[in-house]
Amino acid sequence: MAVTAEQVADAMYDLIKEYMGKKKFKAADLTKAMIEKFGEDQCDKALCKQAIRLLVDSGRCVYTYFGGSYIEIPHAEGAAGGA
Repeated sequence: MAVTAEQVADAMYDLIKEYMGKKKFKAADLTKAMIEKFGEDQCDKALCKQAIRLLVDSGRCVYTYFGGSYIEIPHAEGAAGGA
């Protein structure tokens, strides 16, 4: 496979960031989007799973639960990082 887990993770992060506040992504949604973007010959479910693990382990994204598990960019708390 020519595409690395890091490249897929970056593409997932960009997609999540683009739709932040408008849409929540489940792991399956991200996997489907990345397979469409890179092609089935370049990207598979296992590679997407590695990419999601990279995003969560690095703290770039977190799992949230609202009637289902979603992957989001961590929200800045209201009191955190104030003036």
